[in-house]
Amino acid sequence: MSQEETPADAANPDEAQDSEKKQQDEASEEQPRQKAWAARRDLIAHGPDFVSTLVARDQFGQTGGYHHGDKHYHFGGRAETPPARSGPVPQTEIDELARVFRGCDRFDEALTRLRSDRLVILSGGRETGRRSAALMLLRRLGLDRMRSLDPPASFSALPDQVDTSAGYVLCDLAVSRNRPLREAQLFSLREQLERVRARLVITVEPSASLGGVPSVRWEPPPAEDLLHAHVTLVTGEAAWPELSSLTAVKEFLVRHHRPEEIRQFALRLVAHHRGETDEAGLAAFGETAVTTRVSRWLTEEKPGLHDKAFLVSLAVFDKAPYAVAAELADGLFVRLHALQDPNVRASVPVFGSSREERLRLAHAEGYVTAEVTEWGPLEGRFCAAFRDDRTPRKLLEEVWNLHPSARPAFAEWIRKLADDRRPLVRTRAASAAALLAKADLSSAMAHLIEPWADGRKPHAWLTAANALTMAQLLGVPTVSRILHDWCTGEVESRRWTAIRAYGLLGPVYHEETLAALLDAMHRTPPTETGSGQEDEEPPEEARQLADALELLLLAVRDPVLATLAGLLRTDRVVRRHALLAFLQACGHTKDDDSDRPPVLTWYARAAAADDPTAARQLTAFWDALLTDRTHNPKALGVLRGWVRLADDDPETESALASLLGALVTTPTNRQRIGHLLGTVRDSGGAVTPAADRLSKRLALD
Repeated sequence: MSQEETPADAANPDEAQDSEKKQQDEASEEQPRQKAWAARRDLIAHGPDFVSTLVARDQFGQTGGYHHGDKHYHFGGRAETPPARSGPVPQTEIDELARVFRGCDRFDEALTRLRSDRLVILSGGRETGRRSAALMLLRRLGLDRMRSLDPPASFSALPDQVDTSAGYVLCDLAVSRNRPLREAQLFSLREQLERVRARLVITVEPSASLGGVPSVRWEPPPAEDLLHAHVTLVTGEAAWPELSSLTAVKEFLVRHHRPEEIRQFALRLVAHHRGETDEAGLAAFGETAVTTRVSRWLTEEKPGLHDKAFLVSLAVFDKAPYAVAAELADGLFVRLHALQDPNVRASVPVFGSSREERLRLAHAEGYVTAEVTEWGPLEGRFCAAFRDDRTPRKLLEEVWNLHPSARPAFAEWIRKLADDRRPLVRTRAASAAALLAKADLSSAMAHLIEPWADGRKPHAWLTAANALTMAQLLGVPTVSRILHDWCTGEVESRRWTAIRAYGLLGPVYHEETLAALLDAMHRTPPTETGSGQEDEEPPEEARQLADALELLLLAVRDPVLATLAGLLRTDRVVRRHALLAFLQACGHTKDDDSDRPPVLTWYARAAAADDPTAARQLTAFWDALLTDRTHNPKALGVLRGWVRLADDDPETESALASLLGALVTTPTNRQRIGHLLGTVRDSGGAVTPAADRLSKRLALD
């Protein structure tokens, strides 16, 4: 259960809504305005793979991924028919299994114990081939007759079911803290097995409370061994080297699959060998297998609702800290339970689920890595990720589109995530909304994005902007039209949202973004752009437009600079926003490439280039800042900071000398910069070394 949800909330979800909304409003009041550059950094740092793989280090853009096309294969019915719970095991099933079964170290360990003790307990996850291993263990010991047993009401009744010489299999014995299995209980069972000359294999869940009872931890053989066995049974060994070298086969083996999925893929691979399907069909099988697995998770009785909520939460927080996914899953469980059974109080098993068991259920793996935070990376964070990276997308799409009864609870939960104070959680709420928009745009807009954009607080607007940004990156149709309409519309919160989204998207769609921003500037009433007083902060919308331009300048650079420089002298509306944006860009003291100011580095490279156009345009912007009554004090402050940085960095000093040299061509600027350099002093009151050297170099003494 999350820190924000108490047992009382779980018991009374309706009464808790008003209190929860009040807490959200109070939390949002405390959240400061986040600069566009910081918002972009959080989006890149915390976005999930289905979005962040489209983001390069310094700009948005597609750098990887693949598309499986539109061909799908449907096998019909359930992927695997469950065996009979009790009665003889058909000999044909045993013979068929023996032809493809492959052993492993754990199998050999279990065989040794079964041979000596007549009884072995296999502890392993569902769908890992536990039952197949049990049957093969009995067969290896020469037992011709095999029977499946029903799980007994009590363990003491089990010896009565073992009444003849045979091999017995008891699957899914329920063993819990309230119903533990003790070694003393096995004594009478072993005596009965000895008496009738029988052997027994029992399978249990990994979480079974076995106490001191010895067991063997079951893990299936490698997927390649299983696939090899199924394929070569039909094709022979000669065909395997060529088939195993296919790209579709290599990609299939990289991901985690159940033994039944491996068998199904083997059938497709044999069909490909016979010329009945092409390699694209093999690739499409993996997508179908994921869809089948997700459907089973959501529609079958097991896993239970609490574990279903965890699976959905993990889909939102894939490759994020496990504890965050597990904590927030409880909130989703409470909401789903209130829909499913409103008259029964939701009970969250606080210590009921082991991390290992949950990851096995999810076909996920854990790993230790550094977590990105606003204070820097934190080492040693345990994160969880689905083994098949297609699972999160499929799982969220299926919950949203095929189980609409869950939408109210699911949407409310995502809105709750957007009010969390952690950047990771807020970003993942937006990314979930983006993926749901790809599945059903109108519903995602109505349930999530529009309520955020129409909210009262800028942090909700930012979540809407992030969601639309990622939806555009995912190729959701009409998002660009939505952004343009909002950017030029009459609703202030939606204009804010669209302007921020354009700023984030600018490095990918800079021409479209710049055109929309210029249009928005001219639609803004003149009274909203500030009065020009030196000590007056620009209004919020003007700051947002400047933030968006700042991102464009720093990420795209020359093309955006050229457009804005051309409007600097001819368009007074654009000039106000462009100067503020350029001043904010100059305020960055370092970037990802170096510890030097990015605009100063940009100027140095432009000045050294064969075409000096960009250098002249940068100089024109600086000249405009120095002659502008509103921006002059802050512009001089930026230059002062660069002079201090030059004390310890010769390259910064060289670039600054070149820029200042281009600026002192007018008497007014010469006087300004000379005064500036003469007033940059150290703690002892002396002019700093870099300021002194620059004055002499520019002959300003």
